[in-house]
Amino acid sequence: MKLKEFKSVLIANRDKPFTMQLPNGGAIPVSFHVTEVGLVTKTFVDCGGKVHSTQTCQLQAWVGEDVEHRLVAGKIADILDLASGILPHNEMDVEIEYEDATISQYPVESLQVSDDAVVVRLTTKHTDCLAKELCMVPSSQAESSCGCGPSGCC
Repeated sequence: MKLKEFKSVLIANRDKPFTMQLPNGGAIPVSFHVTEVGLVTKTFVDCGGKVHSTQTCQLQAWVGEDVEHRLVAGKIADILDLASGILPHNEMDVEIEYEDATISQYPVESLQVSDDAVVVRLTTKHTDCLAKELCMVPSSQAESSCGCGPSGCC
């Protein structure tokens, strides 16, 4: 979900509780804090030699000992406004960083608004080859060989 849409829903539902549902159906405890808003820039070269760059708005969710703590959608919008000076545009994707067994980044899949709350539905990230036309191993080729040729990928 893009930052522009994310903020728009928060602003339109300022007084509603804000909750986050993990991809496995569980939830981040409702007493979470947003401890960081960051601009994450990733510049990389794919296995075919092409340079890519991505930018993401990342909100870090942290659960402390204060189990009575609650955030409403408007407070999240206000926190994002505080970070507007470091976020160069509203067309970047929004992710939530959360530590359970490990620290993970979850892309925001959607926001569901009900009479009771704004629920952020999180999804998982996946890896992919960005140079398939250069790098894909034919299915008939043995698993033990690379088959990538001069591009250098394996």
